[in-house]
Amino acid sequence: MAKIAARFVCQECGAATARWMGKCESCGAWNSIVEEAPRESAPKGLGSAKGRRIELVSLEGLAAPPPRRAIGIAELDRVCGGGLVPASALLVGGDPGIGKSTLLLQAAAALAQAGAACVYISGEEAIEQVRLRALRLGLAAAPVQLAAATSLRDIAATLDEGDPPAVVVIDSIQTMYLDSLDSAPGTVAQVRACAAEMIRLAKRRGYALFLVGHVTKEGQIAGPRVLEHMVDTVLYFEGERGHQFRILRATKNRFGPTDEIGVFEMTDGGLVGVVNPSALFLAERRGNVSGACVFAGIEGTRPLLMEIQALVAPSALGTPRRAVVGWDSGRLAMLLAVLDARAGLALGANDVYLNIAGGLRVTEPAADLAVAVALVSSAMDVPAPADMAVFGEIGLSGEVRAVSQAEARLKEAAKLGFARALVPKLGRAAKPGAATGIVVRPIGHVQDLSALFRRAEPAVGKQ
Repeated sequence: MAKIAARFVCQECGAATARWMGKCESCGAWNSIVEEAPRESAPKGLGSAKGRRIELVSLEGLAAPPPRRAIGIAELDRVCGGGLVPASALLVGGDPGIGKSTLLLQAAAALAQAGAACVYISGEEAIEQVRLRALRLGLAAAPVQLAAATSLRDIAATLDEGDPPAVVVIDSIQTMYLDSLDSAPGTVAQVRACAAEMIRLAKRRGYALFLVGHVTKEGQIAGPRVLEHMVDTVLYFEGERGHQFRILRATKNRFGPTDEIGVFEMTDGGLVGVVNPSALFLAERRGNVSGACVFAGIEGTRPLLMEIQALVAPSALGTPRRAVVGWDSGRLAMLLAVLDARAGLALGANDVYLNIAGGLRVTEPAADLAVAVALVSSAMDVPAPADMAVFGEIGLSGEVRAVSQAEARLKEAAKLGFARALVPKLGRAAKPGAATGIVVRPIGHVQDLSALFRRAEPAVGKQ
């Protein structure tokens, strides 16, 4: 029998090579290639063995699909698409200490108190440590079944006997190991094999499965990228460690909308859902301050108002500094170039600081106009109107482009007491009366921003 060659697998991207290398040629990571046990060679052809015939059914089923199971935590239910779908697999990732285990323990306790059988299996903590967290959260009396185990064979044997539970939490998938593989826990082969076995068992037994995943220093879930393809839903925890707010974002959801967010506040009693995040993010906002602007954004299906803060100051260095928190630094550089070339605002020689208040991260291009308003306001030292919400995309030629869901943005602004809105000229949002109580002012080009502030300067404080 021919000897099976050893395999060297990158632990960052899962690429396999025939020999060890210091740098992975696929992802560029250093010292990430580890030797793994050779796998048995598969038959080259189907041979004479005949497979069994599978049954084909119509797309329209005879029975109604099982209903979703509400978790009892409104923000988590929103991100999941209205509750948990039976036999679904959810992957939860985030930075260490951001609240993944806390939220899932709260979810398991809420489901158990509602009568659902919940199993919480920890591979990182002992049972007493999990009980200490439950005691701190006030959940010690919840009928959650606990276990501390890392052997996938033992876990599968336990979950495969008797009546299946409703929800199973595995904390975390990187600590699980399959004894049929020689590689260490957390390697690409172990994570892939353990996740596949757990998902296969959840689909067969019909329970919802939560998998906690560690993240790399770049913020991506550790392990092979195929792990995110195997699960039904991928949830990412976002937020700064210095802020009490946490954002749970669905980057993939087979049973609901993607990019949906849930807003939580970290308290002594655990994570608490925020019912009206717009009001909370604007609670500490001060009016009549230059460089501040309120952006009416959309996160998933939820309109969300947040404050964008900018500071333009003379630079004492040969190379001006650019510091960005919560936004794309490359898009800021593009916007500064557009303001310089199309609006005649020379900001390139100044230090520019940009911050999204509250620890949020904005990715939609509709924030371009709000960032431009904040930059022009700081550069001219003229406050933007305190009762004005702004949204719109800016192109390279300086035009302000229309964005989607303008009416939902305006309704959210009107609900929070804003009287005016600066919006793109094109689209239905530019028509008067698009939102009750809001005076809509259209703008077609960035060169009109400086004129807007010059006209607003004498009336500051009177509107």
